[in-house]
Amino acid sequence: MSFYESISAALRNYVNFAGRATRAEYWYWILPVGIINIVLGIADERLNPGTSFGALSWVTMIVFLATVVPTIAVSIRRLHDIDYSGWWLLLWFTLIGALILIYWACQRGTPGPNRFGPPRADNSLSIARPSAL
Repeated sequence: MSFYESISAALRNYVNFAGRATRAEYWYWILPVGIINIVLGIADERLNPGTSFGALSWVTMIVFLATVVPTIAVSIRRLHDIDYSGWWLLLWFTLIGALILIYWACQRGTPGPNRFGPPRADNSLSIARPSAL
């Protein structure tokens, strides 16, 4: 699954908590969203030091709120791919649990159908190659 296909799949399944998500779909969503939120947060802090709430703070908040639901959804679907319940996502609130979730997100999905449905067509992390014109 290419980068654009993964982003498109995450946006199409904005509030879909059922089914399975491949590693590519998960990581191609999590990494850019995380980087964007970190960069906006740092820029916001630099432009508005202390407790002031500036114009960039609104942008940061809107971007975070727009991406939090699809991030949770793709994370739950990723847990489904390795045959874990989405409730395991609550481990994120602990340090050890967050490390376990990252480890699980790197694991290959269960082969064949599991209790959450059949596997996606592409269950590997692949890098898209540009097509020749």
